[in-house]
Amino acid sequence: MAFIGGLKSFSFIVAGIGLGLNARVASGSENVLLTVDATQTPRKILHANLVIPVKAGPLTLYYPKWIPGEHGPDGPVRNVTGLKFEADGKPVSWQRDPLDVYSFHVNVPAGVSHLDASYDYIEADGYSATDKLLVLEWNEVLLYPAGTPSKDLLYQAKLMLPQGWQFGTSLPMAQHSANEATFEPIALDLLVDSPVIAGEYYRSLDLTPPGEPIHHEIDLAADSAAALNMSPELHKQLTALVAESGKLFGTRHYRDYHFLLALSDHVAHFGLEHHESNDSRLGERTLIEPDASVAVGSLLPHEFVHSWNGKFRRPADLTTPDFEQPMEDDLLWGYEGLTEFLGPLLAARSGLFTPEQYREYLADAAASMGPGRPGRKWRPLVDTAVTQAGGGPGGGGGGWTAWRRGSDYYPEGDLIWLEAATVIANKTNGQKSIDDFCHLFHGGPNNGPEVKTYTIDSLVKALNEVAPNDWGEFFHERVEAVAPAMPDAGIRNAGWKVEFTDHPTHLSGRHNTPIALYSLGLQLREDGTVSDSIMGSPAYEAGISPGMKVVGVNGRLYTRAVLEDAIKASQNSPGPIAILVINYDYYRTCDVNYHGEERYPHLTRDALKEDYLTGLAKPRAQQQ
Repeated sequence: MAFIGGLKSFSFIVAGIGLGLNARVASGSENVLLTVDATQTPRKILHANLVIPVKAGPLTLYYPKWIPGEHGPDGPVRNVTGLKFEADGKPVSWQRDPLDVYSFHVNVPAGVSHLDASYDYIEADGYSATDKLLVLEWNEVLLYPAGTPSKDLLYQAKLMLPQGWQFGTSLPMAQHSANEATFEPIALDLLVDSPVIAGEYYRSLDLTPPGEPIHHEIDLAADSAAALNMSPELHKQLTALVAESGKLFGTRHYRDYHFLLALSDHVAHFGLEHHESNDSRLGERTLIEPDASVAVGSLLPHEFVHSWNGKFRRPADLTTPDFEQPMEDDLLWGYEGLTEFLGPLLAARSGLFTPEQYREYLADAAASMGPGRPGRKWRPLVDTAVTQAGGGPGGGGGGWTAWRRGSDYYPEGDLIWLEAATVIANKTNGQKSIDDFCHLFHGGPNNGPEVKTYTIDSLVKALNEVAPNDWGEFFHERVEAVAPAMPDAGIRNAGWKVEFTDHPTHLSGRHNTPIALYSLGLQLREDGTVSDSIMGSPAYEAGISPGMKVVGVNGRLYTRAVLEDAIKASQNSPGPIAILVINYDYYRTCDVNYHGEERYPHLTRDALKEDYLTGLAKPRAQQQ
């Protein structure tokens, strides 16, 4: 996420939603000044001050609500506290809008040219800060005046950090001394798009491939010095990732690029895309574990691809003039689904995934959307995207995700785009590939970070330029219609098929391999809590439901190994597997009638078809 370099002019193409200029904000080129004092990060509190040029009269200020990349109105306004306004040293009263808690109303006194706002941001949940590091997303610590598009508001940000901390960011630097950094004035939308990673334990490594004119690096902040010890092999693979991205898209749309990676067991683990960086977070010791490349390959390539797909090419309904205007999420199967396909593909091409791991990744995606997703019987894929704006059924806790469906536009979108890749190859007799589509759709000159919107019609048009086909009907059948069967057509077209064996997968760095999902129909957290019980499965029929906790198996205290042994023994036992659960304050023994082996999804070759998948995943940057 951290970027350095000269400030350029940026061209933004915004969907046709206009806002009138706020008559109470002073016109001209004067900047909004934002100062963030993060010296108390170990106490989980940030102090912020805002100086806004204004004119007398009513003024509405917004706290960012709809955050790009998060696809919902989840700006953490609840963490803003101690809010005060002043003008010429005198307090100015404010009122929160009764219908929109993200809106604050003030009446600017006559003769006042600047309004001062001071407030604190509380890292109450340890979401982005620990004793040793901070990931600062600027939208969390700012307000902005209503009525002016965010691209037309200029902010100059200043950041103060604990003594001795280092940082990385995409923001062009104006001045840096000791623990203070002042950045060049920048448009509000780009400020929000340019987070900062900082910490006591910090390391930066160059990822620029030989001959690449644009600088790339990874900025690491961790809770310990040891956690920063990235292996030379992983360093090489990430450099190869940059090279492979250049081959895939044929262009870049940024000045330089920084992978911002926080390594901690005490922050939320996720990835959030930005145009010139990504805010990615993994466990503290991830880089020094044996399976580091799998964990890194499951996250960083996805967020990197978003610079082209999601930031540069963005659905028009997700492109809004400010952070108050609602977004529409019906094209997330293109925004996230295509990215979910291209990210692991680049992980395979760059060596972060072995060929076998890439196949197992696809097998896992297909299986989870097939027998592991009975909700496909009633709910079309597009509905899982549309409802994301409201939190999304299945995404708010409480279990039953397999029946409700969750953010399925990620894994199922991946499989749809794999099928699209095979269709392109078949329709053109191998003369064109998904790479040609990426060159066409995501190409063009590098003007720095800019937005080029698209609709389903323009997406279909671009695909038809690469490989003529009824792409409109293709996506209608797979996105808008109910489709109960496993979405594995792309896998089958590519010469492979999904089969289940008793051998665990090799993706333990990506997630904990479920031990009973495809056998008993049971998904367990590490402590034995049931996160899901697949409707119609043996576990479900035995009365086990999400929220219960498994504490015993066949008379023994539950452990993962004990359950594994019970499943293996069930093949030669006429009796059920006795699973003891706690349901609130009550114990219950559930007899699970299952007499088979452990089941894990894998891809196996279909000898009757050509192997397209292996060639698809081969490196391109090494080819002449």
